Amino acid sequence: MGNVKNIMDLTGRVAVVVGGTSGLGRVLALGLADAGADVVVTGRRENLINDVAIEIEARGRRSLRIAADILKKSDLEVLRDKILAEFGQVDILLNAAGRTARRPTKDVTEEEWRSIMDTNVTGTLLSCQVFYEPLSKNGRGRIINIASLSSFVSLLEVSAYAASKSAVLSLTRSLGIEWAKHGINVNAIAPGLFLTDLNSALLNGTERGKEFLLRTPMKRFGNAQELVGAAVLLASDAASFITGQCIAVDGGFLASGVNQ
Repeated sequence: MGNVKNIMDLTGRVAVVVGGTSGLGRVLALGLADAGADVVVTGRRENLINDVAIEIEARGRRSLRIAADILKKSDLEVLRDKILAEFGQVDILLNAAGRTARRPTKDVTEEEWRSIMDTNVTGTLLSCQVFYEPLSKNGRGRIINIASLSSFVSLLEVSAYAASKSAVLSLTRSLGIEWAKHGINVNAIAPGLFLTDLNSALLNGTERGKEFLLRTPMKRFGNAQELVGAAVLLASDAASFITGQCIAVDGGFLASGVNQ
């Protein structure tokens, strides 16, 4: 059998992961590095940026250490310009920064609503705008946004988060059709239930966690590494004709009706 080209190989690509210093974003950043990409993660905490950069470099990839507030366009522009000065290109943008809070909707404050919408929606828009030009230059730009189960169905008492993630999915579709002719594919991943440091107390052994498991045909929570395949696919040449789409990595949750 002759040499078979691996069309999911990211060698020679430069990826930026906004919100890549912790949680699922960190796992995805390291997954892109494992697939061959040089990866720059950003966030506000310099110590966490350094920790992830060390892990990326330990894989034989290049990285940079640049902190940025995703709600400050000027920060993102500095990030972009430093990456271009060092690497000369940006091929992949993964937007993983996000926040949530569970609260009855009648008690959600205007401040909390704005904060969640700003981080999850406005931050995603700003980063797409700032990196648009370098992504469009080589004809194979990739943007991967993080949507949610709540982009599709209602989850109790997280209305601000659900509204924001519905908007992220809508923005993904809008940019997918608008930027297709500019050589940028824009897609999203909707993770199912993955245990993280932030949510494990809310899900392990709780009634909410039990309901999620009841409605998930695979009857378990996801392992964060199980998101990496979708991210690498969407970042690679294998996704050259995929845009404006959302891949749910959810153990069958969104497909599920009656499970017993």
